[in-house]
Amino acid sequence: MASHDELIAHLVRSTPLSPGEAARVVADVLGYFAEPAGDFVRRRHGELQARGLRNEQIFDQVAAELARRRVPAPEYSARQLRRLVYG
Repeated sequence: MASHDELIAHLVRSTPLSPGEAARVVADVLGYFAEPAGDFVRRRHGELQARGLRNEQIFDQVAAELARRRVPAPEYSARQLRRLVYG
């Protein structure tokens, strides 16, 4: 993680995080943004379904979230999202 040393140092200076904690935060954030679109869709579907949302609501919300990601995924139709979740 040598390329992120400056960011880690900034977090240590600007927060109460130790260097090890800051490195874990950076790794976690990078991992979050590296999540493939299909994995993101399946994870969010499960999370939103657990909150009691119906598929129609879930797929609308997931499509909106995909468009707002740091590197937006291609636009998926509700059918394509459903296929990512259910195969």
